[in-house]
Amino acid sequence: MELKNALKSFVGGDEERAVSPVIGVILMVAITVILAAVIGTFVLGLGDRVSQASPNAQFTFKYSQDAVGSNDAVNITHDGGDGVESSQVNVSIDGTNAWGAETGADGDNNFKSGGSSWSDKITAGDSVSIAEDSDDSKIKDGMTVKVIWSASGSDKTAVIGESEVNF
Repeated sequence: MELKNALKSFVGGDEERAVSPVIGVILMVAITVILAAVIGTFVLGLGDRVSQASPNAQFTFKYSQDAVGSNDAVNITHDGGDGVESSQVNVSIDGTNAWGAETGADGDNNFKSGGSSWSDKITAGDSVSIAEDSDDSKIKDGMTVKVIWSASGSDKTAVIGESEVNF
C-alpha cells in the first residue's frame, strides 16, 4: 500500500487537479487583455491610420511665365513612388484650390488646367498643367503649390508634394 501512496505522491495524485483552474484563469485574463487592446485600437482611431496610410509619391514642379506676365503656369509631374487615385488629389496654390476631383478639374478659383493626364490613377509620367485664368488668380514668386491627398471616407489629408513658385 505504501508503494501505491508513494507513486500517487510522485505522479501528483489529487494535487495536480488544482493546477488546471489556475491555468484557465491565466488564459482568460490574457484573452481579455488582448481583446481590450484590439478594441481600444479601433475605438481610438488607430486602426484608420493603419489602413489609410498616405501614399509615398514624388512630384516635380516646373513654372513658366509669359513675356507679358499673364497666364503664368505650373506643370506638375508624378515622377515615381506610389500611384495615387486622382479622386483623392487636390492641388492648391497659395491656399486656393486650383485643381481637384472634388471641385472639377479647374478647381474653384479662376485657375484652368490643360494637358492633364491625371485621370483615374496618377502614376509615374502623368502630369497636369495649371494656369491663371483671370487677373484675380495670379501665380507669383514665393507662393506655395501643394499636392494634397485626402483619404477616402475620412477627413484625413496629407501633403504629398510641395514646391515654392520660382520663375
